[in-house]
Amino acid sequence: MDEVFVSINGVQHYLWRAVDKDGEIVDIFLQKRRNAAAAKRFLKRLVTNNGGKPRKIVTYKLGYYKVAQRDILPNVIHVTTQYANNLSELSQQLARIRERVMRRFKSVNQTQRFLESHAAVYNLFNLQRHCVRTEHYRRPRLGAFAEWNKAVT
Repeated sequence: MDEVFVSINGVQHYLWRAVDKDGEIVDIFLQKRRNAAAAKRFLKRLVTNNGGKPRKIVTYKLGYYKVAQRDILPNVIHVTTQYANNLSELSQQLARIRERVMRRFKSVNQTQRFLESHAAVYNLFNLQRHCVRTEHYRRPRLGAFAEWNKAVT
């Protein structure tokens, strides 16, 4: 899990993001605050929307995550070692690039909708190439492009 600030019409909001171990974006949530209540709200949403509790949570050493994990998922392992959170940090880059191209986001609802759909498209095309052989990689990639063409047309 990770959060990053996003400016929407000059007002600072926080984009909370959860990524699984394969780099797929599990959930995105835009909130106005960055405190223990916001972390709890995001963690509750994450657990209810994905139908199960994770075995391990990887964050950086922000105290709000520890409070939320202790209250909502007390039996889950919480890892805060250096560099463990790199996967979720890197997933923020694509959203930042889209934000620059769009010349900033204009409203909270538009931002939430756009980033959720952007995450779905990213997950469709993110096939973890380093984990499979070339011939096995091409088949799902062609399937992903076929799904994209069906969605666009």
